[in-house]
Amino acid sequence: MIFDLPPIIGFLPLLVYIILMLRNTEMNVAVIISVVIGAVLTGENVIGFGSKVATSLGSFTALIGFIIVLGSGLGEVMTRTKVAHNIVYKVVNKANINSKPKGVIVSMLISTLLVSLLGTLSGANAIIAPILIPIVASIGLSPDTLGVLLHGAGAAGYSLGPFCPVPVTIMGLTGISYGQYLSNIGIPLFILLWGCTLFNAWRMEKNKEKLKLAKYSEEDELESEFVPNKKANSATIAFLVTMFGLLIYGIIVKAGASHAIFVMLASSIITGVVGGLGFKGSIQAMLDGASRMFYMFFMFIMFELMLNYVSSSGAFEAVTSYMQPFINIGGDFAFLMLSAAIGVFGISGAGVAQIQIIDELFKPLVNSLGVAMPMWAIILSIGSQITFFVSPTVDMVAQMGLARSENIKEMLKNGWTISIVVFIALAIRALIYTM
Repeated sequence: MIFDLPPIIGFLPLLVYIILMLRNTEMNVAVIISVVIGAVLTGENVIGFGSKVATSLGSFTALIGFIIVLGSGLGEVMTRTKVAHNIVYKVVNKANINSKPKGVIVSMLISTLLVSLLGTLSGANAIIAPILIPIVASIGLSPDTLGVLLHGAGAAGYSLGPFCPVPVTIMGLTGISYGQYLSNIGIPLFILLWGCTLFNAWRMEKNKEKLKLAKYSEEDELESEFVPNKKANSATIAFLVTMFGLLIYGIIVKAGASHAIFVMLASSIITGVVGGLGFKGSIQAMLDGASRMFYMFFMFIMFELMLNYVSSSGAFEAVTSYMQPFINIGGDFAFLMLSAAIGVFGISGAGVAQIQIIDELFKPLVNSLGVAMPMWAIILSIGSQITFFVSPTVDMVAQMGLARSENIKEMLKNGWTISIVVFIALAIRALIYTM
């Protein structure tokens, strides 16, 4: 830090970013301003800045951004071949999804299921977003509402999947079974996430005009007179076989988020070729659709850079040191609550990394206090999974991009609602445990 400023000042870039986003500043403008502040605070030079950008290009954050870009490309192929229209036509007519409540529930169910199976939030939602958008657009749901639904329901799925990184890591560190994980963490967290997300979705749609929510264009809506032809049906079958065949393969081999890249590339090309676009036309359609999301990819690179500056300033470690005295004197209840809070507010990184840091940081106290492993597993889960609800993290912004929303306020409202409710539930559970 320049001028030997206290490490806690390192949170300034993130704070500025949140304030700018709450004031509806354009995403890339907000994040670039925050990056500049972070670079100045840490005394970064020109050479170091370029090196950090190069590092960010190879980060998991960049991978998520690229997945979103490819998702938009797949959506364009599905639109040109009428596969998206055909799927929506069959779903809406056969499942009778003709109202907002049904659209909300179906969107959440699909997101929860696919994320829990594939084990990646943005990767799974990037696959289903092109299919969901025409459905929700045709029944009048806002893209802002869909962004909230994808975030909340997808996170719920991430807490359930037996092969998702977070549950697997928690079970490995604590030694609890999958059944214990589900009963203590997975199912309760799923209920809380779904309940809060449903509540906020209803609130948003009920106050749509007052909140000035965005609307999908008429081009996004289901074509009311659309009737699928033979080529559209063939392309749809090719898409479904390719998509679900590769998804099942990914589940079997426990593939991560990177598998979504191959899924979308293969699905785009095969669907386009069968749908009559030809190989070259399929590639061009995919590139045309992907180009519309380049701004999001650029934003993700800058976002990763901003978080790196915050981390290198020592701000996260400073928060932990400030809370340590409370842990020393507050007993079991204070320890459980503060360790979860430190995980959420004081440790940055991917969920698995956060779990490992929390466990290593507090395991001596866990052992000395005799905290039961199922209870400690709850802390590890909350400390790592609620982080992306309290501030505009990559996961939150990614779901906005997939839904074509720019309403960070409503995303944060849902995130803060979830965070408050989860911490209240944790306090009750910790009180019962310590009685």
